[in-house]
Amino acid sequence: MIEAALVFTATCYGLGLLLNLWRITVGPNAADRILALDTMVINMIALLVLYGIWRGTAIYFEAAMLVAMVGFVSTVAYCRFVLRGDIIE
Repeated sequence: MIEAALVFTATCYGLGLLLNLWRITVGPNAADRILALDTMVINMIALLVLYGIWRGTAIYFEAAMLVAMVGFVSTVAYCRFVLRGDIIE
């Protein structure tokens, strides 16, 4: 039963990734693209956690933490670039 739930949720998050990819390519402005990229990072974290549950190992949870940290830093950098035109002052 848990495997069916994992497959269902992974499918839903995969569909969410595809829709976010569509928003990145079609988005009307830069803010929508940044938001879609941040949401893609969140979906990737969820997929890594689901895969870790399915495999029964903890290494994927650590990978999810690394992806979360890199995603946060990249979102802040993109926002600073859009607002100021420069990342490092």
